[in-house]
Amino acid sequence: MNRAFNPPGVAAPAGSYSHGVEVPAGARLLFAAGQVGTNPDGSVPPDVGQQTDRVFENIKAILAGAGMAMEDVVKLNALLISPDHLAAFREARNRHLGACRPASTLAIVAALASPAFLVEVEVIAAKTP
Repeated sequence: MNRAFNPPGVAAPAGSYSHGVEVPAGARLLFAAGQVGTNPDGSVPPDVGQQTDRVFENIKAILAGAGMAMEDVVKLNALLISPDHLAAFREARNRHLGACRPASTLAIVAALASPAFLVEVEVIAAKTP
Protein backbone atom coordinates (compact mmCIF):
# COMPACT_ATOMS: atom_id res chain seq x y z
CA MET A 1 0.00 0.00 0.00
CA ASN A 2 1.18 3.52 -0.78
CA ARG A 3 2.07 5.48 2.37
CA ALA A 4 1.70 9.23 2.87
CA PHE A 5 4.31 11.14 4.86
CA ASN A 6 3.88 14.45 6.68
CA PRO A 7 6.88 14.36 9.06
CA PRO A 8 7.39 16.50 12.12
CA GLY A 9 9.71 19.39 11.43
CA VAL A 10 7.80 20.27 8.23
CA ALA A 11 4.76 22.54 8.41
CA ALA A 12 1.50 20.63 8.01
CA PRO A 13 0.14 20.56 4.45
CA ALA A 14 -1.90 23.67 3.69
CA GLY A 15 -4.48 21.69 1.74
CA SER A 16 -5.54 18.30 0.43
CA TYR A 17 -2.13 16.81 -0.19
CA SER A 18 0.78 15.02 1.48
CA HIS A 19 4.41 16.15 1.58
CA GLY A 20 5.53 12.75 0.34
CA VAL A 21 4.12 9.41 -0.74
CA GLU A 22 6.12 6.18 -0.60
CA VAL A 23 5.42 3.57 -3.27
CA PRO A 24 6.36 0.00 -2.30
CA ALA A 25 8.57 -2.22 -4.44
CA GLY A 26 6.68 -4.11 -7.10
CA ALA A 27 3.93 -1.51 -7.58
CA ARG A 28 2.65 -0.86 -11.10
CA LEU A 29 3.17 2.79 -12.13
CA LEU A 30 1.02 4.90 -14.44
CA PHE A 31 2.20 8.28 -15.73
CA ALA A 32 -0.72 10.24 -17.15
CA ALA A 33 -0.21 13.12 -19.56
CA GLY A 34 -1.54 16.50 -18.53
CA GLN A 35 -5.32 16.53 -18.85
CA VAL A 36 -7.32 19.60 -19.81
CA GLY A 37 -11.04 20.23 -19.62
CA THR A 38 -11.95 18.90 -23.06
CA ASN A 39 -15.18 16.90 -23.16
CA PRO A 40 -15.33 13.66 -25.20
CA ASP A 41 -17.13 15.59 -27.98
CA GLY A 42 -14.22 18.07 -28.18
CA SER A 43 -16.03 20.97 -26.51
CA VAL A 44 -14.44 22.90 -23.64
CA PRO A 45 -16.58 24.20 -20.74
CA PRO A 46 -16.36 27.97 -20.20
CA ASP A 47 -15.40 28.08 -16.50
CA VAL A 48 -12.61 26.65 -14.38
CA GLY A 49 -14.93 24.66 -12.08
CA GLN A 50 -16.49 22.77 -14.99
CA GLN A 51 -13.10 22.33 -16.67
CA THR A 52 -11.63 20.94 -13.44
CA ASP A 53 -14.53 18.47 -13.14
CA ARG A 54 -13.86 17.35 -16.72
CA VAL A 55 -10.10 17.10 -16.05
CA PHE A 56 -10.73 14.71 -13.17
CA GLU A 57 -13.31 12.71 -15.14
CA ASN A 58 -10.64 12.28 -17.84
CA ILE A 59 -8.09 11.24 -15.20
CA LYS A 60 -10.53 8.75 -13.66
CA ALA A 61 -11.13 7.21 -17.10
CA ILE A 62 -7.38 6.84 -17.69
CA LEU A 63 -6.91 5.30 -14.25
CA ALA A 64 -9.84 2.91 -14.77
CA GLY A 65 -8.32 1.81 -18.07
CA ALA A 66 -5.27 0.68 -16.09
CA GLY A 67 -7.32 -0.97 -13.34
CA MET A 68 -6.64 1.92 -10.96
CA ALA A 69 -8.64 4.58 -9.12
CA MET A 70 -8.08 7.97 -7.51
CA GLU A 71 -6.77 6.37 -4.30
CA ASP A 72 -3.81 5.08 -6.35
CA VAL A 73 -2.69 8.63 -7.30
CA VAL A 74 0.62 9.41 -5.57
CA LYS A 75 1.61 12.66 -7.33
CA LEU A 76 -0.52 15.44 -8.80
CA ASN A 77 0.74 18.50 -10.70
CA ALA A 78 -1.78 21.25 -11.45
CA LEU A 79 -1.44 24.33 -13.63
CA LEU A 80 -3.86 27.26 -13.54
CA ILE A 81 -3.73 30.41 -15.65
CA SER A 82 -5.01 32.72 -12.90
CA PRO A 83 -4.88 32.90 -9.10
CA ASP A 84 -8.56 33.92 -9.34
CA HIS A 85 -9.31 30.29 -10.24
CA LEU A 86 -7.85 28.78 -7.05
CA ALA A 87 -11.09 28.50 -5.04
CA ALA A 88 -13.11 26.83 -7.82
CA PHE A 89 -10.21 24.53 -8.67
CA ARG A 90 -9.69 23.47 -5.06
CA GLU A 91 -13.39 22.83 -4.54
CA ALA A 92 -13.60 20.55 -7.59
CA ARG A 93 -10.24 18.87 -6.86
CA ASN A 94 -11.24 18.07 -3.28
CA ARG A 95 -14.56 16.64 -4.43
CA HIS A 96 -12.80 14.28 -6.86
CA LEU A 97 -9.86 13.35 -4.59
CA GLY A 98 -12.03 12.37 -1.65
CA ALA A 99 -9.69 10.99 1.03
CA CYS A 100 -6.75 10.63 -1.40
CA ARG A 101 -3.82 12.90 -0.40
CA PRO A 102 -1.14 12.67 -3.11
CA ALA A 103 2.05 14.69 -3.09
CA SER A 104 1.01 17.79 -5.06
CA THR A 105 2.32 20.85 -6.83
CA LEU A 106 0.20 23.77 -8.06
CA ALA A 107 1.53 26.56 -10.25
CA ILE A 108 0.05 29.65 -11.86
CA VAL A 109 1.28 29.92 -15.46
CA ALA A 110 0.90 32.51 -18.21
CA ALA A 111 -0.93 30.20 -20.61
CA LEU A 112 -1.69 26.62 -21.55
CA ALA A 113 -1.73 24.97 -24.99
CA SER A 114 -5.00 26.68 -26.02
CA PRO A 115 -6.51 29.97 -24.86
CA ALA A 116 -9.69 28.00 -23.99
CA PHE A 117 -7.86 25.94 -21.34
CA LEU A 118 -7.94 27.33 -17.81
CA VAL A 119 -6.51 24.31 -15.96
CA GLU A 120 -4.30 21.29 -16.65
CA VAL A 121 -3.55 18.40 -14.29
CA GLU A 122 -1.16 15.48 -14.62
CA VAL A 123 -0.91 12.55 -12.24
CA ILE A 124 1.31 9.62 -11.37
CA ALA A 125 -0.44 6.58 -9.90
CA ALA A 126 0.93 3.45 -8.26
CA LYS A 127 -1.09 0.26 -7.77
CA THR A 128 0.28 -2.11 -5.18
CA PRO A 129 0.16 -5.83 -5.91
